[in-house]
Amino acid sequence: MPTPRETILTALHARLSALPATALRGEVLPERVPSDGLLILRDGEPGEPDVTLSPLRYHYQHRAEIEAVVQGADRDAAFDRLTASIGAAIAADRTLGGLCDWVEAEAPRPVDLPIEGAASLKAAVIPVVLHYHTVDPLT
Repeated sequence: MPTPRETILTALHARLSALPATALRGEVLPERVPSDGLLILRDGEPGEPDVTLSPLRYHYQHRAEIEAVVQGADRDAAFDRLTASIGAAIAADRTLGGLCDWVEAEAPRPVDLPIEGAASLKAAVIPVVLHYHTVDPLT
């Protein structure tokens, strides 16, 4: 049985997979960026939990990351559409079906990356904070 952390990350990946962009999890950047863009979910860090007693609960603010990448002549508009669609997907259900207490994305910091012999990439890492609790830090 998967841990709450894995269940939450799987649910977030499923939410991203419903977008037009190709969504991967924990993969390396492929040689070609799909025309609708590319999203790579990185598991990130759960950080140090706050702990409450009676009943014992570990409260996490897990920082996952979404790498968003677009390529082409219209990359500014494509990047804007892609990040807006990520925001809308997260806002549609901030608890991921009750798995989390709250999910919130932070603003991206886009960069333009030149590619020799091809159209430049526009990319950013979008931090996503997943608020959840568990009864054991290993489960």
